[in-house]
Amino acid sequence: MRLKVFIWIVVSFVGILLLVGVGSFLYFSYTLPPVKRIEDYNPPVITKVFSHDGKVIGEFYRERRILVPWEKIPKLLCQAFIAAEDADFYHHKGISYAGIARAILRNLEAGRIIQGGSTITQQVVRSLLLSRKRTLSRKIRELMLAHDLEKHLSKDEILYIYLNQIYLGHGNYGVEAAAEDYFGKSVDELNLAEMALLAGLPQAPERYSPYRYFERAKRRQAYVLKRMVEEGYITQKEAEEAFLTPLHIRPKSNPFLEIAPYFVEQVRVRLKEKYGEDLLYTGGLRIYTSLDVRLQEAAKKALRKGLIALDRRQGFRGPVKVLKKGEIGTFCRQVSEQIGEDLKEGRVYLGVVTGFSRSGDKTFVRIGEKKGFIPFETMRWARKPNPKVDPAEGRIRYPWEALKKGYVVKVRVKEILPDGEAVLLLEQEPEVQGAILAMELPTGYVRAMVGGWDFLQSQFNRALQARRQPGSAFKPIVYAAALESGFTPASILIDSPVIYHDVAHKRYWRPKNFKERFYGPVRLRVALAKSINVATIKLAQRVSVSKIIKYARRLGITSPLTHDLSLALGSSEVTLQELVRAYAVFATGGHLIEPIYITRVEDAWGNVLEERKPLPLEGELREKGEELEEGSYCPRVISAETAYLMTSLLQSVVKEGTGWRAKALGRPCAGKTGTTDEYTDAWFIGFTPELIAGVWVGFDEKKSLGKNETGSRAASPIWVDFMKEALKGVPPREFPVPERIIFVRIDPKTGLLARPTEEGAFFECFKLGTQPTEYADEVSPPREELLWQLEATYRDTGKATF
Repeated sequence: MRLKVFIWIVVSFVGILLLVGVGSFLYFSYTLPPVKRIEDYNPPVITKVFSHDGKVIGEFYRERRILVPWEKIPKLLCQAFIAAEDADFYHHKGISYAGIARAILRNLEAGRIIQGGSTITQQVVRSLLLSRKRTLSRKIRELMLAHDLEKHLSKDEILYIYLNQIYLGHGNYGVEAAAEDYFGKSVDELNLAEMALLAGLPQAPERYSPYRYFERAKRRQAYVLKRMVEEGYITQKEAEEAFLTPLHIRPKSNPFLEIAPYFVEQVRVRLKEKYGEDLLYTGGLRIYTSLDVRLQEAAKKALRKGLIALDRRQGFRGPVKVLKKGEIGTFCRQVSEQIGEDLKEGRVYLGVVTGFSRSGDKTFVRIGEKKGFIPFETMRWARKPNPKVDPAEGRIRYPWEALKKGYVVKVRVKEILPDGEAVLLLEQEPEVQGAILAMELPTGYVRAMVGGWDFLQSQFNRALQARRQPGSAFKPIVYAAALESGFTPASILIDSPVIYHDVAHKRYWRPKNFKERFYGPVRLRVALAKSINVATIKLAQRVSVSKIIKYARRLGITSPLTHDLSLALGSSEVTLQELVRAYAVFATGGHLIEPIYITRVEDAWGNVLEERKPLPLEGELREKGEELEEGSYCPRVISAETAYLMTSLLQSVVKEGTGWRAKALGRPCAGKTGTTDEYTDAWFIGFTPELIAGVWVGFDEKKSLGKNETGSRAASPIWVDFMKEALKGVPPREFPVPERIIFVRIDPKTGLLARPTEEGAFFECFKLGTQPTEYADEVSPPREELLWQLEATYRDTGKATF
């Protein structure tokens, strides 16, 4: 009886175990993710952004992965990973019991974990199909899936997935991304030393980081090489040579932040809107853009140089902090720990002022344990900021007017003297902002764009997003509208005091010229060249504000515009890109050009998703007699003759007006300065036949840039520096003259025809049919001009002469 009970109990227990086992198996089988997901392996891949000249300027990704085909992966690299991670890979069925036992023994011998027990197949399953939680149920699923996966995929296919999927530190997934990031190479260019280092990373990518823990990474590399020898993949001699091979770890870099962050961000925003986040960040797109890296570097350099120069004219804002006498030693020790042993020329450091020479020609500064001095002549700019005083009038006479002992200041190392002492320059980071945008003509390709001083500090793109008053930079739109309303470059405008009654705001407005000077009768060309405000206001009144606004819209200005005469002086805010596009109409014979940032987008397989090529100009198509299909060409929005006359007028701005600094370019160019009230904004928009560029300078929160900080002084030098570099090696070209433009010799005072013997006469350009037909000596001055002469006589003599 007892035996029967015992047998019944045993049978029941075994039955229960079988039921639990079968139930568990069925439960895990039905709750496992489908293995077929891996067979269609399509992991998240980085999207790369390329410049016009083929350089990577940005990347978008959730996981930084570059999918590399199996045939491109070196056999030796595969062997390095197999030796380090799963020596029995080609022999087991997804689970290696011998590998688990071997891992336990090696870890016991080492006293720490140096080898995992999971096979490569298990790691693939864990990475793609399971969560990262360490639970018994997850481990059971992992073992079952690994066994199942081996039935569906070949060993090479599993290894291919593994080498593209595995995390290798610093955001890099897969061997190709890691090889590029750490060594600047593709996987098929790696040497044995580099392969062994990569193969040592999966165990603990951050612990063995070659950036942070190089010696630890070398020890792990030695372990991988030893395992490769043990597995017969390499000889002992090859292992020793590989270990002694120098590893050139590429410094961490981010092309997105280093080359053109504002440009790349504009590309990102546009593609996100069109394709969505998933495709952008995981789809492995290849985005080709119009950016030219050489021109972009020139733009960055020119803008930074110009903003630093302006910042110095504004004065020294004071020390980073002030130390008491007893705090200097501690501060210097902290700095010394941060900077290391030697100072490097060109770098900026924090230093503390320790004293001055008797004559004041040197300010002594300590940088950690290093000593240096600031020559006084290099810091005479360091006056106390005062926007009402011109910098030339406020230069300091002694260094102690700006600096005191214990001041912590930023200094740049100019030179290291033979005795180890450093020659330093006083530095401060500008608070003023700026932007520059350059567009190729007539294609519309945006070749360079900088949207501010530092993208990390502010992602606000001042080239595209900031609406600011353009000041006189808006005047060419007024003058272009006038030329299409019957005026000519020789038309006479009377620049004299005037008062307007602003009925809407119940006030009187008296526009003023710069330095409150009036010129009397002036030709339209002179009025624009010298940027004369009152003459421009009178011209706008005669043309009408409504017509000017309509004209601005034709030129691509989309920002809101005020319907009053102050519009003529640039009171309505616009973006830099809008103004550049409007001026491009003059430069391209009257055509409205669409800026192009993205030229082509391809998917991960090379299929073209979109392509953007420059549209042909309407004028060229009409000359060829081709049919015009709306949207397939750049429309001509003003006549070629008006466009040329405006270009000629803007050339005069450079030759004899406010844009005189642009003459330093040494080739035909046209442009216009812009300055707003209280010097809050400074502009220069200029172009040659090949390239147009615009510059804006100002504070984000509107305040004065400083006395006399006009567009000519603050913005045009940036434009000149950029254009000199951008057009290096490009032969100078004259602006083409349309057929219906004629040149007539005129009298400079009246704008009428001049006699052959008249002195001072010169040739002026006109649209055919608008040239003067009367000689200056045959026509009496108009009444308004006589009144101006009367006013001028009375002002000079106190008597009116009739």
